[in-house]
Amino acid sequence: MTADTASLRRALAAKIGGGSLKDPAWRAAVGSVPRELFLGAGLFRPNGSLWEPVRRATVGEEEWHRLAYADTTWVTQVEGVDATEAVGPLTGRPTSSSTLPSLVVRTLEVAGIHDGDKVLEIGTGTGYSTAVICHRLGDANVTSIEYDSRLAESAAASLRTAGYAPTLVTGDGLHGYRDGAEYDAVVATCAVRHIPRSWLWQLRDGGTITAPLGGWMVASGLIRLTLGDDGVAEGRFSGDRVSYMLARPHERPPRPTFYPLPGEARRSRVNPGLLQDWTAHFVAQLAAPSAELVMSGEEVILVDVATGSQAWTEPAGDGWSVHQDGPLRLWDQVEDALATWQTAGSPDQTAFGMTVTDETQRVWLGDPAGPSWRLPT
Repeated sequence: MTADTASLRRALAAKIGGGSLKDPAWRAAVGSVPRELFLGAGLFRPNGSLWEPVRRATVGEEEWHRLAYADTTWVTQVEGVDATEAVGPLTGRPTSSSTLPSLVVRTLEVAGIHDGDKVLEIGTGTGYSTAVICHRLGDANVTSIEYDSRLAESAAASLRTAGYAPTLVTGDGLHGYRDGAEYDAVVATCAVRHIPRSWLWQLRDGGTITAPLGGWMVASGLIRLTLGDDGVAEGRFSGDRVSYMLARPHERPPRPTFYPLPGEARRSRVNPGLLQDWTAHFVAQLAAPSAELVMSGEEVILVDVATGSQAWTEPAGDGWSVHQDGPLRLWDQVEDALATWQTAGSPDQTAFGMTVTDETQRVWLGDPAGPSWRLPT
């Protein structure tokens, strides 16, 4: 590692430390972990609707280091194709990335991890976040699990090169890793539609789970749950605007093709453009958890992956009309949830919390006795 990269790491740590990050130990980790080692030899840069591969050998070391130490998420795999393998620009969904360092450490800070804690990380990815945790806690206290065997192999090599040796597991992170239990904290670097019960079972009483809660509408929130001695985990959302890829087993199946069927038409009670608000979008997803948001704005299209039900809106005079078809009235569900949220004063995500038991998982507004929405499990 050259003096130049050391300077870039310190500058990145200083930039992150000037924001909402409070814990100096995480800033120190960012200032020490060589992120360029975890980007491999290539990454994807967005170019309109395409993902353009960028090779380290092509752009040169100076530019590569500049990219590595930008506080940016770099996509490293699209539809299972690594950036080093792509022969040209690709279309499709990113399937792995190196998350922007400020979000990595913000998630860890929300988790409330302390020196000496034993942590299970769900989603090794490139290994960068794993290295950051190891720098703080030491290798012996860190276990990380990765679903994709090729990513796991690459991350293991990068971690060895950087001088870290945590316990690395290849497998489905939604099952956790029983052999390493009990953990003080489970931290997910991928979004989940619900909290896997295995995480609860592998956590000590009083331990925490910190995970982005997401769904097929691509809305998300960062939740921190604490496990009580009664086996119930509960906590509140942090309010951070986080965006993580869904865990692969939680990704949506192929949805039915959308055709704008006439369906039942009526006047919408809410402006569909409201879904562009971060929290309103999250509330809509709670109301219709198996639906995909195909288009947003004043013309919203929702398609339910499970039933094929659909709802779509369009401007109509001084308001909006909505058409609904199928066994579920998707827009009715969304309207009711948004009305509940608006009646409460349209608060941000910090007003929401979550309760997880072996039987049910609910996201609630205000307090556990308030309005709630059950998650699919």
